[in-house]
Amino acid sequence: MLCKAIVLEKNSDAFSCHIRNISEATLRQQPGDTLIQVQYSSLNYKDALAITNSGPVVRQWPMVPGIDGVGTVIQTNSNHVQIGDSVILNGWGCGETHWGCLSQQAHLKGEWLIPLPKELSPKQAMIIGTAGYTAALCVQRIIEYGITPEHGEILVTGATGGVGSVAIMLLNQLGYSITAATSKINHTDYLQQLGVHHFIDSQTLFSAGKPLQKEQWAAAIDVLGSHPLANICAQTQYGGIVTTCGLAHGMDFPATVAPFILRGITLAGIDSVMASRAKRIAAWEFLAKLLNPEQLEHIAQTISLDQCPDIAKQIINGNIKGRFIVDLNQ
Repeated sequence: MLCKAIVLEKNSDAFSCHIRNISEATLRQQPGDTLIQVQYSSLNYKDALAITNSGPVVRQWPMVPGIDGVGTVIQTNSNHVQIGDSVILNGWGCGETHWGCLSQQAHLKGEWLIPLPKELSPKQAMIIGTAGYTAALCVQRIIEYGITPEHGEILVTGATGGVGSVAIMLLNQLGYSITAATSKINHTDYLQQLGVHHFIDSQTLFSAGKPLQKEQWAAAIDVLGSHPLANICAQTQYGGIVTTCGLAHGMDFPATVAPFILRGITLAGIDSVMASRAKRIAAWEFLAKLLNPEQLEHIAQTISLDQCPDIAKQIINGNIKGRFIVDLNQ
């Protein structure tokens, strides 16, 4: 039996991205104990980097990208899942060192899979995807730290992207006042519908700033890194927290210790790729409880596998907003 998939190859310095049919026997060459029929995947920034060969995401060739997937278990030798289960995959190196879910079938480890919450449809789960699951981890960290709506404004960078969009929806449902940092100022209507109260142009964060700046944010969720992250730390209120989960503007962190030792702020790294199964299940239950299904549909577009290479280029060029859901049956 053949299944349709995106296959990335690199020989010497020649890179290629093709839609191909691959056999179940070929899939089974990937380590794992569970075969799933993938219903939906999604196109994340990391997937876009891989598909366009714009960053060193893929560490093993050839590769099927797709860090997200939702589908049904059709074969398994795992104690974690059963045949017929509806399951979600996020991360675990898929699309990097293990073939991922931009494929009609995927051969995975059962321990990587968590149950699809009963409140969510498969499509809604992929609208959320790794981006939304990461957003949930960020918001949960802010709550655990003790920041309540009464403490003040929460800054969200990359606000029109997947992480930013879901983070805003969660924070709004919890009663926080939200400032969105975005370079897409013409998309304020989209952000206001999600729950944003104030806006700043993210360009104002891109240049080097003073080690300590005016205190503005009780907490922040940052996907940019580099100078924006350094400036956000310098602008965070005494005792506040900044969660960081991305490096869209750069991997460097040109900051000083001043905000940490003079204002007692905390910089919390958020990793979604290797988070424990228990933490994943808790995050997905949090998402299922709080998110509004109508708002989820508002931030999503459904595309086919064939459209992924073109959309990936648009993601890298910063020309999109919201989430792109890949229907593997189209």
